[in-house]
Amino acid sequence: MKPTHTFRGVIMKSDPAARLKALGARGAAPAAGNARVRVGRQTSGRSGKGVSVVTGLPLSAPELEALATKLKKLCGAGGAIKDGAIEIQGDHRDRLVQELSRLGYEAKRSGG
Repeated sequence: MKPTHTFRGVIMKSDPAARLKALGARGAAPAAGNARVRVGRQTSGRSGKGVSVVTGLPLSAPELEALATKLKKLCGAGGAIKDGAIEIQGDHRDRLVQELSRLGYEAKRSGG
């Protein structure tokens, strides 16, 4: 009899959904006031095009996705979430710091 949980023919040792729930419960996010949120600008690897990068947010993946959507709409620009950081296309650092401060985060502008 074939095990119920497989991924492309590889047998999984446990239920993937249960493993994700355990990771979510173990990595509880600290309070928003304790976070060291930095808003910087990066151009490396983007052919000189700049992006505003928000790092240090203590949020889970769905909450980070919702915040990224809100910030992208505020700036009127596209963006993405990469390695737990929100990237917004263009230089919107001042606007992002103002909005994150309004939401209760101690956001600071980093870089030049």
